[in-house]
Amino acid sequence: MTTDRASDFGETMREHLREAEERNFDAIDRIVERVLGAVSDGARLHVTGTGHSSGLVLEAFYRAGGLACVNPITHPGLVPLAGGIASTVLERTSDLAEVLLAQAAPAAGEIAVVFSSSGANPLPVALAKGMKSAGVWVVAVSSLPHLRAAPARADVKLDEIADELLDTGVPVGDAAFETDHARTAPLSSLTSIYLWNLLLARLAERAQEAAVDLPLWTSANVVGGDERNAALLAKYRPRVPLL
Repeated sequence: MTTDRASDFGETMREHLREAEERNFDAIDRIVERVLGAVSDGARLHVTGTGHSSGLVLEAFYRAGGLACVNPITHPGLVPLAGGIASTVLERTSDLAEVLLAQAAPAAGEIAVVFSSSGANPLPVALAKGMKSAGVWVVAVSSLPHLRAAPARADVKLDEIADELLDTGVPVGDAAFETDHARTAPLSSLTSIYLWNLLLARLAERAQEAAVDLPLWTSANVVGGDERNAALLAKYRPRVPLL
């Protein structure tokens, strides 16, 4: 994946996304069928991530065009903006998992998406385990190359727990542009968001085929957006506290 010419790196990123789409094509279809069934039943989609994967939770939650049934599982201390080193320390312990799971109250028939590029830190692993124990179907979004090389900080890694895995395929260490003296340009966020949006697009197609009305947010910055969102807020706020 690495290249020694910045002018070529745009194409490197585009090729990486094309490969990620091809690699995950069948998995996305399987996940879409599960999500469609859950949405049809009025179930929630729990989404979690730590460190910079917290940004992917934000991408999935309360987003124009996004699913209103998304329940974010997060904590201010997990976001690097609240303290970079502190967020790393916190994701390397499972202590917070019990509290977060109690707040989320996962239930059988629901779905969880766990974003974790390395798939090795104790907190994402513990959250995935707790979801599975509650009868939730778990999707991991990780990089298999990174996961396989990452130090094992829990008794298992995320791919051993998840029912389905989307492989971002980013290189070990995430940074994908390399010169003789530097390595930079991480791809995990870009690739994860790309796969998430592919999933939403396929979900919309399947929902149309199945005559299912998806609970999708409208931008609050377009005419009528607030009015269209009001019904979704009334439906999901009791079960999605952060709304």
